[in-house]
Amino acid sequence: MDYIASEKGDTAENRDPNSVVSNGASKASCIENKSSVDCDKLNSIAPVDSAPCTSEKPQETELCDIPEQIEFTVIFNKNKHDITFAYDATVLELKAHLERICAVPQSAQKLIIKGMAKDDMTLRKAGVVKGGKVMLVGSKMDDILAVKSAPKEILEEKNSSHSSKEPLCMQKLHQKVLDKGIPPDVMAGLKGVKEPLPPTPLSGMLNKHGGKVRLTFKPEQDQLWIGTKERTEKLAMTSIKSITSEPIKEHEEYHIMGLQLGPTEASRYWIYWVPAQYIEAIKDAVLGVWQFF
Repeated sequence: MDYIASEKGDTAENRDPNSVVSNGASKASCIENKSSVDCDKLNSIAPVDSAPCTSEKPQETELCDIPEQIEFTVIFNKNKHDITFAYDATVLELKAHLERICAVPQSAQKLIIKGMAKDDMTLRKAGVVKGGKVMLVGSKMDDILAVKSAPKEILEEKNSSHSSKEPLCMQKLHQKVLDKGIPPDVMAGLKGVKEPLPPTPLSGMLNKHGGKVRLTFKPEQDQLWIGTKERTEKLAMTSIKSITSEPIKEHEEYHIMGLQLGPTEASRYWIYWVPAQYIEAIKDAVLGVWQFF
């Protein structure tokens, strides 16, 4: 084997970087060959997922964790609100959301979906559908406070009626209607029983003029319709401040009922021969939980 020697000795300073090695190739070409071999090895290795690919998996997992959403419309006082909410959230959680939007306290809200929705039901179970409508019935806090701070004369009148006034059925104003007897087509009354409102209007009752009256409850519109032969009055439930009722003597299965529409007793709308089993349901439908009087 031949070697190339330097006159000054084979020191690190005098080594020729291009000197020939034992196989006859230069160091530079060796490096080039090694580099190409390494590249060939890299190219021969099976490709692995690149960084962008691996980053997609956490994103997919994150998307799966987002609750299923449902879009629907809430109608309150003729105003429409487009809502997007978790499909498996409860009705109570929806009420909390609507309190911020409509200013109606949760405890004063009634949601009509497929009938009255219970607080512990999910929107899915309650029957909410995409693009469907949910009716909100209730009173804003300002209205509630207005009822709570009703004029002093109403409170005084109420107290005096319990303490000093004779029973309603014995007062002359009411006797002239009651003396006509039970209307032949009035709905049957039940004493000592509480029942929910029937799906049909309450009919066959009388007003103070002795004319026929029927009551139709429209919770989806937050209205009570009082129908007579002449016309139908559509009253907002919030316009009825209180409800007075008293059993009719010797006919306790029926009541005299007064709807307080203004600040004085003269503002009451009297209805006679109301079936006793529906009195509490009427109060609940009109006044809800906010029965201050």
